[in-house]
Amino acid sequence: MASGVEELMDLLYQMIDEAKSVPLSSDKCIIERDKALDLLDEIRGQFPMELSEAKKLLNSRSDYIASAKREADLIRRQAEDRARQLLAEDEITAQAKQRGSDMIRQAEERSRELRRAANEYCEDALRRTEEAVAEAYDEIKRSRARFRSAAAGTASGRQKPV
Repeated sequence: MASGVEELMDLLYQMIDEAKSVPLSSDKCIIERDKALDLLDEIRGQFPMELSEAKKLLNSRSDYIASAKREADLIRRQAEDRARQLLAEDEITAQAKQRGSDMIRQAEERSRELRRAANEYCEDALRRTEEAVAEAYDEIKRSRARFRSAAAGTASGRQKPV
């Protein structure tokens, strides 16, 4: 006859809806008892199958929800791990930038120190060179004066015999 509980319920509803009213009563009707009982027996026979299907669906739903929760937890944990990793990378990057800044500052400081030392060395070398050149110049002047003096003495000594 009918295959599902819903169809059987529809047939029972239709039977009651189309039933003749009891004379002098609008809320009572006459239905065929055997047909109604047969429909109810079929409905009762379908219930265990329908209930087991419903239980299977509920179990599947519960399994699906549990699986979805596990997957959501896994995704959340992975996101938290990734966030921690990115935070750690940001910290490492910040530390590397700080260390780089420190290294640049130290290199600039060392460069200024070396430049100052080089300037002092050059200044000292130039001063000593200037002193040596001045001393040599003074020696040259003295030597030239001696040479003139000696040349003048020789020239006057040569002219006397003549």
